[in-house]
Amino acid sequence: MDITNEIPHIVNWLQDRVKEANCQGLVVGLSGGIDSAVVAALIKQAFPNHSLGVIIPIFSNPQDALDARDVAEKIGLTSFEIDLSEDHTSILTGISNELKKIGLFTTKDSILKLTDANLRARLRMSVIYAVANFLNYLVVGTDNAAELYTGYFTKYGDGGCDILPLADFTKGEVYKLAEALNIPDEILAKVPSAGLWEGQTDEAEIGTTYEMIDKYLQGEPIPDKDRERIEHLHKVTAHKRAVPTAYKRS
Repeated sequence: MDITNEIPHIVNWLQDRVKEANCQGLVVGLSGGIDSAVVAALIKQAFPNHSLGVIIPIFSNPQDALDARDVAEKIGLTSFEIDLSEDHTSILTGISNELKKIGLFTTKDSILKLTDANLRARLRMSVIYAVANFLNYLVVGTDNAAELYTGYFTKYGDGGCDILPLADFTKGEVYKLAEALNIPDEILAKVPSAGLWEGQTDEAEIGTTYEMIDKYLQGEPIPDKDRERIEHLHKVTAHKRAVPTAYKRS
């Protein structure tokens, strides 16, 4: 099956979701990466006059914002940029100072790094939802099947959204959609990265490749070490894919 035949169906699905929610359009965060570029092109087709991209650098690689702006320009998507670097620093510093006062601050590098990264993702999504509230738009997520299965997203960050048009597509299929949607070559050639810190890449952080995850999801045989890593990630990130656990009265 030619995966690009799905494009008009995705567009129709987006239109139906907006109509059902009694909203006016769609908004997506533009990261400069392949997934957000594909989503941007899809929402532009679904709502030519009521779609929006938001570029939110937080101590990010300047190239990412340039790439995001290039995508928006190439597909004709209205967009704007808001830098949250100072806000991020203020919040993180304020929390750290208060935790130090009560003796609960940690200096463990891995925890500091994760807290920093997750705060970035959650601040970005807070801004996108504020935009959505202003305009009565739905927030469109960018996670694909590989990311959702392995839990490679921030809970209530990039994982917090209203709809997920790429949830049923592998990373390889996202690239095929990108080519059909005329996403710029420089985006197709970029090494996938969440841009959370200098030199960070998706695959290094995940511990296996998107190719292996895609093959696993499609039922193809892969090396044991990759299969074990994927299954481990799926298990330990189950909480990210579940609704909050609620207490039931006895």
